[in-house]
Amino acid sequence: MAKRIPTISDGEWQVMEVVWARSEPVAANDIVARLEHSSAWNPKTIKTMLNRLVNKGALGYQLDGKRYLYKPRVARDECVRVQTRSFLSRVFGGATGAALLHFVEEHDLTPAEIEQLRRVLARKEK
Repeated sequence: MAKRIPTISDGEWQVMEVVWARSEPVAANDIVARLEHSSAWNPKTIKTMLNRLVNKGALGYQLDGKRYLYKPRVARDECVRVQTRSFLSRVFGGATGAALLHFVEEHDLTPAEIEQLRRVLARKEK
């Protein structure tokens, strides 16, 4: 049976980014301190999001004395894949080509990005 990847809200994604960025489990207080400076959330809001992510299966935790240490139970790339599919389905009716064309037409690309796209497309063409 395939592992179910939970749906993560925009706010929860910010919490997950803090945890994903660390190779070791992260204390709740460290997560709160990091997000208090980059968001307008109070500590209670951040702890609520941590609890939601645990309930969704996105985070696991262990007790270290009185501290809660959090670690991801899902990889960032797995969540990106799920979010991408959801976005493509909602916004472009699942049409990957239409989405790609839209982004290429609407956004500036560096010469390096253009070259990378050429290489990927050439590989896909074979």
